[in-house]
Amino acid sequence: MSQEQFAAMMPYISADLVAMIAEKQNISHEEAIKKLYASKLYAALEKEETKVWQYSTQMLYSLFEQEEQIGAIRFPDV
Repeated sequence: MSQEQFAAMMPYISADLVAMIAEKQNISHEEAIKKLYASKLYAALEKEETKVWQYSTQMLYSLFEQEEQIGAIRFPDV
């Protein structure tokens, strides 16, 4: 995937994940954005070569929750 294609997809992936975080944690979208952008998950998501962007929104949220609970992310073997 080209960097341009990846850059075009990221806002959609992020928006879906922010909406899920806000809904599931009953917080504002602004707070969800802050939490996501401060996470290790988002740092991995920003790098095309990690392929984390290929995960479903539900899987990304599960990884986000895992990071919040244990402070680390265990990516599934795909």
